[in-house]
Amino acid sequence: MFRTADGAGVEQLYLCGITPQPFDRFGRLQKEFTKTALGSEKSVEWKYIKSVTRVIKKLKKDGYVVCGIEQSEISIPYDQFKKQGYRKIAFIVGNEVSGISPRILKQCDKILEIPMKGEKESLNVSVAFGIIAYELKK
Repeated sequence: MFRTADGAGVEQLYLCGITPQPFDRFGRLQKEFTKTALGSEKSVEWKYIKSVTRVIKKLKKDGYVVCGIEQSEISIPYDQFKKQGYRKIAFIVGNEVSGISPRILKQCDKILEIPMKGEKESLNVSVAFGIIAYELKK
């Protein structure tokens, strides 16, 4: 996601909960992380805040529309959202297996989904983030 954020011009990433960070608790670069990020951990501003609820409150206070990327009964296709013309948009992505919790989804302003045509109902979180980040950048 760091490389995608860099390429799409994302302003900042907030890492929450159990999300891996570029540095371990001793301040050393994590080899597995940096191998994947290929230096983008240096070019993309990021911050670790354990509580996603705290991040959502901060983003809303700063004027962002907070969008969960998830399938739900009230989600809308992401390509319908882009036409609404919001300027400051933040995306929340969830756990690879369980997605975004219902408690967090309730805090989102919008829930966006990527329509799926195959048998599988989901994409890798970083792939979904990339699709939406680049599409809404247009």
